[in-house]
Formats: sequence, structure tokens, C-alpha cells
Amino acid sequence: MPIVHKLIEIKTSQGINIHDITPQIEAVLATTSIQNGQVLVFSRHTTTALAINEHEERLLQDIKKYLEKLAPESDRYLHNDLHLRPNIPEDEPMNAHSHLMAITLSTSEVIPVVNGKLALGTYQSILLFELDGPRDRTVLCQISGEA
Repeated sequence: MPIVHKLIEIKTSQGINIHDITPQIEAVLATTSIQNGQVLVFSRHTTTALAINEHEERLLQDIKKYLEKLAPESDRYLHNDLHLRPNIPEDEPMNAHSHLMAITLSTSEVIPVVNGKLALGTYQSILLFELDGPRDRTVLCQISGEA
């Protein structure tokens, strides 16, 4: 069974932003001969997350508002006591809220591949959540299956 790995690079912007990475995943799949199998999409960062949901602007605004309510940046967090943490870089941000938002979502998604296409539903997209931008991010795409 062939297995293909590809890193997808994404430049994000300030604060919480949501990126539809479905086209990049479809492009990687199109370079393979895999017809039936699965795609594993994995976020390689502790302040990003992945989800499958609808990529609709008003819904994305609702999601951002929801995440900000779950972990407000203005709350007091132990992780933000930078002076008490050993071996941290000088440019370390106070981003405990971003870590907390990330753990409420997921670091990976698995999408079936059927007849060489992602088997997503009509309104489903693969979304990358940036929770601590701006940053350069990488997402691992691993495709496996039969040709």
C-alpha cells in the first residue's frame, strides 16, 4: 500500500484566523495514484488546530467569538508567568489562551478517499485554526491507500 507524505506551508495573520486548506489537500491527493484509502491531516503546532466544518464567513466569525469566550486572552494563566518558566526564548509570547483553545479542537483529521477524491460532504471543508498568529505553519498530509 503506497503512503505519500507532504508538508503544506501556511502563512497566518494576527490573532485567531481560520484557513480552508481543502484545496491544498486535494492538490496533494491529485499528485498520487491512490484511489481508495485515507488522508491524515496533522497540525504540527501546539497553538493551531484542525476541524472539518463549513467554510462560511459568518460561521467563522461565530467560531472565533466562541473560542474567545472559552479562553479569553485577558484571563490570568500560569503559563503566562514567563519569569517563572525555565529555558524560554526571549521572544516567548503570553499565549496560554491559544493553547487552551487548541485543546478544545483537534490536532488531526482523517478523511476517506473514494475513487481518487476526498469523501467530504457538501458543505465540509478542512479548516486550519491559527490561534496565536502571525506565524509560518506547517501541516502534515499523509495519504495512504490502494491505487
